[in-house]
Amino acid sequence: MKTSKPIKRDKSLQPLSREHHHSLLLCWKIRSSFRKRVEVKRIKKYADWFFENHIKPHFKIEEKHVFPVLGDEHELVKKALAEHRRLTRLFENDEEVEKSLNRIEEELEAHIRFEERVLFNEIQNVASEEQLKLIDKHHSETKFQENTEDEFWK
Repeated sequence: MKTSKPIKRDKSLQPLSREHHHSLLLCWKIRSSFRKRVEVKRIKKYADWFFENHIKPHFKIEEKHVFPVLGDEHELVKKALAEHRRLTRLFENDEEVEKSLNRIEEELEAHIRFEERVLFNEIQNVASEEQLKLIDKHHSETKFQENTEDEFWK
């Protein structure tokens, strides 16, 4: 049986990986809340807050400072950008909310796995020290602030 070694993430990308962890927790919250039959509008309200406060700024940093390492025409960057657009549309959809939340839960998790296992590894492999320093300079990690107004997932 083959065991894979944990990925050694460059320190300039570690804050983005920690943000990915919080987004994976969003997926878990959505999934577990559907199982518990939590009212959809409560889940949507939280997802909207999370999107505005965490995912949109995260996408902006990736698109402006991380993806340029490979360039806009790189196949992996094109895939990531298409997924960003798709996820944005799902978060902003106010019709068929339950269907959109289900898709967000699935597609956001798959997107994060792709970035962590494929895209960030490629970026790390080709980035110069200067490029990694630039990423680090433009993205200072802030402590995650949870929205505890309605902890429906508990």
